[in-house]
Amino acid sequence: MMARLATCACGQLRVTCQSEPLRISLCHCLECQRRTGSTYGVAAFFPRADVEPQGEAREYSRIGDSGSAVVFHFCPNCGTSVYWEPGRAPDLIGVAVGAFADPDFPAPSQSVFTQRRHRWVADK
Repeated sequence: MMARLATCACGQLRVTCQSEPLRISLCHCLECQRRTGSTYGVAAFFPRADVEPQGEAREYSRIGDSGSAVVFHFCPNCGTSVYWEPGRAPDLIGVAVGAFADPDFPAPSQSVFTQRRHRWVADK
């Protein structure tokens, strides 16, 4: 297994993942749309023990649609949201798939909050 590296736009905040993701989700919720500036977010979820952050991060916490807190970690220099801690799954870390900048990264295996999906986005 080769480690996967996710970074912010300026490279200051990095996350090394020592395993394959357990799950990759395409999320259409309004909060992911706002967080990414796109019509959806794509997250890879890894076991917490296999994720090693490096660099300075700022945090933003909000209550998710599940009712649990989600703590986002972003770069204070460039503002990129790189990884997060889902309160509903404390043994996992979510990492923004785009932060890997790897066109060969595995595709999402599920699509969530599809009721918020923009009509012109193909369903997964």
